[in-house]
Amino acid sequence: MNAGETQRAPWIVGVSGASGTPYAAAVLRALLDAGEAVDLVVSRASRLTLLDETGISFRDAHWQEDLREWLARGADGKPGTFDVDVSGVRYWSAGDLAAGPSSGSYPAKGMLIVPASTACVAGVALGLSKDLLQRAASVTLKERRPLVVAVRETPLNGQTLRHLVALDDAGASVVPASPAFYAGATHIQDLVDFVAGRVLDAAGVGHGLYRRWKGELGGGPAVR
Repeated sequence: MNAGETQRAPWIVGVSGASGTPYAAAVLRALLDAGEAVDLVVSRASRLTLLDETGISFRDAHWQEDLREWLARGADGKPGTFDVDVSGVRYWSAGDLAAGPSSGSYPAKGMLIVPASTACVAGVALGLSKDLLQRAASVTLKERRPLVVAVRETPLNGQTLRHLVALDDAGASVVPASPAFYAGATHIQDLVDFVAGRVLDAAGVGHGLYRRWKGELGGGPAVR
């Protein structure tokens, strides 16, 4: 790195196999809109979910094309809803355990797992590191960087709750994918953006995804 050159320090975004790929898309768009660099890890299971929820096949060899198509879709599945520049994204295959994010010396601001399946939660809580997503999360915790886990499952059994408590004890922020309605949601995208916004709040990343509570009742829907 040349003198005066700023070192790239991305947010690592892990997408697991839980339902909720629109949450991941909203988080990715907001990070890019905020001028943040992103390292993306898409688990094998999440590819099946993405295909089922959007009809998009996410392919290693064509990841930029597939990512652009994915992020352009609205939460209602309508293509071409958003205009997205993915040049700030670096993609790592989930099976690449020699990838940059597998090492604590790799510069990163932190990691967001959205959505996080219960299997992913268990793997991270137990330190299994069975793929790059879990390994990157373990590295994030050991390096004391922010880790946000947007768990998407209901109901939660005792085992998963204990895993979530273990993650909280380790310093992670557990953010259930639970939309709120006080922000004046009028569309499915509003509900998705609320959850994505809360994920980014936990990471300390600025955004304008939802109308914030100001302590006044009867605010009504957000102005559009």
